[in-house]
Amino acid sequence: MTLKRKIYDKLLAWKKECNGSKAILIEGARRIGKSTVCEEFGKNEYQSYIIIDFAKKNSTIEKYFTDHLDDLDTFFMLLSAYFKTTLINRNSLIVFDEIQMFPQARAALKYLVADGRYDYIETGSLISVKENVQNIVIPSEERAIAMHPLDFEEFAWALGETLLIDYIKDCFKNRTPLERGMHNKAMLLFKQYLLVGGMPKPVVLFIESGKNFSPVDAEKRDILALYRNDIMKIKSQYRSKVLAIFDQIPGLLSQHEKRVVFKDIQEGSYAEQYEDSFFWLSDSMISNECFMCSDPNVGLSLNEVRSYIKCYMGDTGLLLSHAFDENELLDADVYNQILNEKLSLNEGMLFENAIAQMLTANGHKLYFYSHYSEEKHRN
Repeated sequence: MTLKRKIYDKLLAWKKECNGSKAILIEGARRIGKSTVCEEFGKNEYQSYIIIDFAKKNSTIEKYFTDHLDDLDTFFMLLSAYFKTTLINRNSLIVFDEIQMFPQARAALKYLVADGRYDYIETGSLISVKENVQNIVIPSEERAIAMHPLDFEEFAWALGETLLIDYIKDCFKNRTPLERGMHNKAMLLFKQYLLVGGMPKPVVLFIESGKNFSPVDAEKRDILALYRNDIMKIKSQYRSKVLAIFDQIPGLLSQHEKRVVFKDIQEGSYAEQYEDSFFWLSDSMISNECFMCSDPNVGLSLNEVRSYIKCYMGDTGLLLSHAFDENELLDADVYNQILNEKLSLNEGMLFENAIAQMLTANGHKLYFYSHYSEEKHRN
């Protein structure tokens, strides 16, 4: 099943506007659908394409980059022969998948783009982490865009609810309320979105299984296990801190203030000790960080207080499965009880995370403002 993704239109705009003068870098979390959309784009928009997956270490391909960049005719001939694909001048796409695994390929784009024969897409996560950029010159010949989980509109498209989305847009444009029946339908769809989330594979499983939540939850837990495994590969100096924050995200978001209290992670700790940890989680796009703004006025970044931070999951569906980590699997009946409001759950946690996810997907940096209430004696 092919999912319609908004990023496809951004790739079309890049292809038309740049016409080979820049590569494009798609940054996104693992399992977000980067490779899939690149393959679809290559099939639809070019006569031929090659995808080089650097996550699968290949000494032969790596040797091409180290030995033959000074002779691009030979370099492209070797690539073409290896992948059994004819490369066509100005009508072929070369994808560098998981580019962070082989930074030398990223550095090589300076020469490949200048050559001008083909178009290039890079995909990856943790692009800015120091160990993934040291010893290379980051090419100016690349444009970066972020890829996020499916938003609510993309989720609705996947479930065949295009007309409902158009109706909601029309009501918003004309400042008119939704008809009650349509409002109820929209709210049910949105609750399904909160529970399933926007990771492509869980969405496809939800549709193909006839809206059965069991395979959805199993797949989400596989993704969480993958993220945990990625964390365990981090350099030891801040691995434990990243893991501690990752594990505490559901608990933090279930609290009233929802912000990180560092002494609760480790007695005597403070914000500056966790800067690298939050950067890793944010750069991997597993989480979305939100800093306090001391004055909610124009120019929020001018009043940013980085020692006060909230940490949202990058995908709300993953947050739900993460919140029930004590269970090996969350039964489909539990999902249906949550959907039908027969099971008590902190919905505010899910809704706030979903709003943070939506704002991030639309290019907004996240801020929160906290005001102490003298009457309630709390923020």
